[in-house]
Amino acid sequence: MLTHLFKEGVMVVEKNPTKKGHDELKHIWNLKVYMICRSLKSRGYLKEVFNWQWHYYFISKPSAEDATAQDGLAYLREQLNLPEKVFPATYTKQRPARPTGAPDTSKGGKGKGKGKGKGWGKGGGGFGRGRAMDGEGEDKAPDFKASE
Repeated sequence: MLTHLFKEGVMVVEKNPTKKGHDELKHIWNLKVYMICRSLKSRGYLKEVFNWQWHYYFISKPSAEDATAQDGLAYLREQLNLPEKVFPATYTKQRPARPTGAPDTSKGGKGKGKGKGKGWGKGGGGFGRGRAMDGEGEDKAPDFKASE
């Protein structure tokens, strides 16, 4: 269970003490996972968020805001005999597969703003949904009737 907690960086436990198996750790009872996480929380190694009958436990870091928080990452490394260079998945930043700013060629089609289409309708316009006005595109002054 501690290995899974360190690898993922978070543990989710349903508030159901009668549930036989945990959702992610099938071979461990849900109640045992809850009790271990609750024990680690009381020692300050985990932070808990409870929402809609689910407990979310996160590895805590010591900070000025939370004086009771211990270094949960160091505790789990000590218990699991892991080196300092290993981090949980939630601590590592995901790198994009392609460099930033490079065109995306995986789609195979035309992207936004590329191509020869004129948008909605059958060419130009901008005067509502109806047909185009007469003399569209020409620089023509409007005709006014002279008042008598």
